[in-house]
Amino acid sequence: MNKQTILIVEDETHIAEVLIAYCQNTGYLVKHLNSGAGVISFVKENSVDLVLLDLMLPDIDGLEICKQVRTFSQLPIIMLTAKSEEIDKLLGLEFGADDYICKPFSPREVMARIKTVLRRVVNSTEKDANLIKHSGFKMKTDEYEVSFKGEFLDLTPREFLILKLFLENCGRVFSRVEILDHAYKDTSDISDRNIDTHIKNIRKKINKISDNEASIESVYGIGYKFKKQLNLS
Repeated sequence: MNKQTILIVEDETHIAEVLIAYCQNTGYLVKHLNSGAGVISFVKENSVDLVLLDLMLPDIDGLEICKQVRTFSQLPIIMLTAKSEEIDKLLGLEFGADDYICKPFSPREVMARIKTVLRRVVNSTEKDANLIKHSGFKMKTDEYEVSFKGEFLDLTPREFLILKLFLENCGRVFSRVEILDHAYKDTSDISDRNIDTHIKNIRKKINKISDNEASIESVYGIGYKFKKQLNLS
């Protein structure tokens, strides 16, 4: 089993050293940043399972970092702070933090919180294995049900399979032949231009719920792709 990676963002050297030692002794891989400036790029470019994020950093405060991360990722974040006022706790959770620990703290408590949050993420992932949520779409793959912005989307089985392909591969361009192979078991007597008709029908049904939605884009000379959006809810 691969070791999970913890990113520690803490500018106080002695606190960072203690947290690093405890995380490593618990069996985690550890990465450390002593400022907030490189956190966003690091998270985007590296595999991270959880972030221990100090609230009071010298350049960018933890709340702003948490807010930025939440625009593109649901990566678990535990905030560390010397502030214990209730308003700070509420602000941290409002900006998307999964947990909140006040300094001074017991390193053992931090390890326990890390395990709890990671376990919750694993359980949620297993529970939602048949659920796809993206850009207002909510698809239950095992029940062949899909909604858009809370309204039921009445798709044929093949339309459902095509939309599922796009939702699972947002931003990737698919040729008509690739989409055809995904939607039909036997394509020997089916023209790849049938895909154009299916895409047109999917777009029409989406636009009945919300006008001028361009979720599925045409890529000239190639095929289609699902438009990436920041809203992942």
